[in-house]
Amino acid sequence: MPVDLNGYWKMISNENFEEYMKALDVNVAIRKIALFLKPDKDIVHDGDHLVIKTLSTFKNYNMDFYVGKEFEEDLSGVDDRKCTTIVNWEGDKLVCVQKGEIEGRGWTHWVEGDELHLELRAKGAVCKQVFKKT
Repeated sequence: MPVDLNGYWKMISNENFEEYMKALDVNVAIRKIALFLKPDKDIVHDGDHLVIKTLSTFKNYNMDFYVGKEFEEDLSGVDDRKCTTIVNWEGDKLVCVQKGEIEGRGWTHWVEGDELHLELRAKGAVCKQVFKKT
């Protein structure tokens, strides 16, 4: 049985975020703003259906999907691209693959204790974020 990701999570660390944003070709002004943000995650996890909301004072991003079902993702809230996305469980990790113009793009979520871990990947850049459940 996959882990339960339900809850409200507050960011406690964010490593290598600028390199990840550079790999996505995010412009320098947006990168500078984003580096000061500590977004929260609000996750509703019901069976194979997940809604992951990334909330900040600058921009919000909502991802609504079913595990194992490919869909077109509009990343206009992130880097103004679209891609074909699929999310699957690999053991206790939720793994996303985003196919589009950015090579090696995707992410992995997993839980350790009361912490939610997120690894973001694009063009070989890896960002590691950790959130604490509130």
